[in-house]
Amino acid sequence: MTENNLIESIDEKDILILRTLQQNARLTVKQVAAECHLSLTPVFERIKRLEKDGYIKRYITVLDAEKLHRGFVVFCSVKLSPVNKKVARAFCDTITNIPEVTECYNISGRFDYLLKVHSPNMKYYQEFVLDVLGSIPNLGTIESTFVMEEVKHKFGVSI
Repeated sequence: MTENNLIESIDEKDILILRTLQQNARLTVKQVAAECHLSLTPVFERIKRLEKDGYIKRYITVLDAEKLHRGFVVFCSVKLSPVNKKVARAFCDTITNIPEVTECYNISGRFDYLLKVHSPNMKYYQEFVLDVLGSIPNLGTIESTFVMEEVKHKFGVSI
């Protein structure tokens, strides 16, 4: 499949608008139009359509985890026991309500889920594992991988 087949209902102007907004979502419509060399009204209408059609999910502010004392990042691999639909749904429902877990993926391989956890330090993470994750029913195995340095962290999607 070509890239154009994957993105059927948007054109190059839409992609240019998406790229521009992905770099800086605080731009006004007027600024986006200027960046994209397009006129104001069509850009406004395109942005509204891209939002309505779900290409733009939401606008966020990216915070500095280090300055907020949440820069200790851990990838936590989780194995459930047993694994079935009911146990998986209960786990997902629980994880979505834990603020330290900023990302959660259902994965294939040795583990069932991969969590990205932000905490202030190792001691906090240890207590988090024992008190929070340890209290989740049907949690089998946990393996923690500690981030020593963030080499690349891009937000968004390459389009």
